[in-house]
Amino acid sequence: MRSYDVVVIGGGLLGCFVARNLMRFNLKAVLIEKREDVCTGISRANTAIVYSGCDTFPGTLKTAMCIKASQEFPTLCAELGVRYSQCGSIMVSFGNVGYSSLLKKLKNGGENGVRGMKLLEREEVLCLEPSISANVQAGLHVPDTGTVMPWELCFAAAENAAINGADFFLNTKVAAIDRNADGRAFHVHTNNGVFVSRSIINCAGMAAADIHEMQNDSSVQIVSTAGDYYVLDTKAASKVRHVIFHEPEEKGKGLTLVPTVDGNILLGPTERPGNDFMTELHGLEQLRSLVAEVIPELPMEHVIRSFGAVRPNPELVAEFTGKSINDFCILEGNAGLFISLVGIKTPGLNCANELGIYVSEKIADRLGAGKNPAFIANRLPPVRFSEMSFEERDLHIRRNSPLFGRIVCRCRGVSEGEIIDAISRFPGAVTLDGVKRRTGTGSGRCQGGFCSQRIVEILARELGCSPFDITKDGGSSFVFSE
Repeated sequence: MRSYDVVVIGGGLLGCFVARNLMRFNLKAVLIEKREDVCTGISRANTAIVYSGCDTFPGTLKTAMCIKASQEFPTLCAELGVRYSQCGSIMVSFGNVGYSSLLKKLKNGGENGVRGMKLLEREEVLCLEPSISANVQAGLHVPDTGTVMPWELCFAAAENAAINGADFFLNTKVAAIDRNADGRAFHVHTNNGVFVSRSIINCAGMAAADIHEMQNDSSVQIVSTAGDYYVLDTKAASKVRHVIFHEPEEKGKGLTLVPTVDGNILLGPTERPGNDFMTELHGLEQLRSLVAEVIPELPMEHVIRSFGAVRPNPELVAEFTGKSINDFCILEGNAGLFISLVGIKTPGLNCANELGIYVSEKIADRLGAGKNPAFIANRLPPVRFSEMSFEERDLHIRRNSPLFGRIVCRCRGVSEGEIIDAISRFPGAVTLDGVKRRTGTGSGRCQGGFCSQRIVEILARELGCSPFDITKDGGSSFVFSE
């Protein structure tokens, strides 16, 4: 048995930021994750937007966190060495229904405290976004909206938590939770042994409701929806300057366009019933139809990838009379020592740190833990060779290793030295997609066509295993077969 003050269940954005913020206190904490890496569940596939707070309900915890998080996100990313683009957003309308929605969000955002919002006339929209359809009627500019790479953010939080003393157990799945004889400790039973803890913070994503019910009465169920996305090559980057939210005239989900920090354009999502990361042809066709309506100049011949995402939607069961479903669903049991974050979706990405602070302070107070004066907030970011000048590259190669001069991924300009660093950092990459999420390999125009085999060879060499043991994304997704 391993003993801790806090067990965090789930290694997505929420779990990693909870672990990081627990380290601000004198607590012994461990994060357990059922997969081989962190950021492999719902955190890995989303729209990557840091929302301003125009859409959330006034007076809720979600709104307070969203406003604070969006305004402080540049500071958080600077601490963690994560790239962030505060590109702002423009909500565009093409008729009376959409315009009414803009007015509603302008009013709602004003009540919530969103900064710098401005209603735009048609000519102002086209001045800021020339590629938008000339049929646009109005827009709402919100400068605090931004975009971030979810993978970078999650890995940075995990690494910072580990540097500050948090333990991580990967490939560790929770099977059951019970209490010891005197009820003073939880026993978390896993395939990797039993973890004894004074408290639990449940951040298990799609399984969060099930984990909560291992020790508490049922109050919330998760109903999943799926969505489809397109990714465009960097050759199309000049066509979108802001995050674009399309307010449709008919009932349904409009189009969202995101200029990513890597220079791609992200389109989506659709919304449909589903619980896996597969795409659906109808959804992808729907996105193309919306592009023709909203931004017909967008060169869809530069699509390099499509992917699917899953959202956990919390729904109240009949007998539950607690917090509104429009707010974050934070359930507490066992005298407040079992906290569950259930169905946390948009704006879960930009509120992950705020939620981590919130639940960590609650647990620290209930366990009587004081502040940790040795907490280190800053994290040294990994080298991004493609962003260096030629002089900086030459100096880095001379001071570190000639492997930084050996380019493996030509699309993104990623070197062998960067790949080795991604494997050796903690928690390090052990799959082809794990390297991709940390370095960008395989995310360019060729989608790994040229570099995948070499990356598998590097992974096998650094991990001391056979190339036949390497998977694309865990499980049985082996890259090679004998």
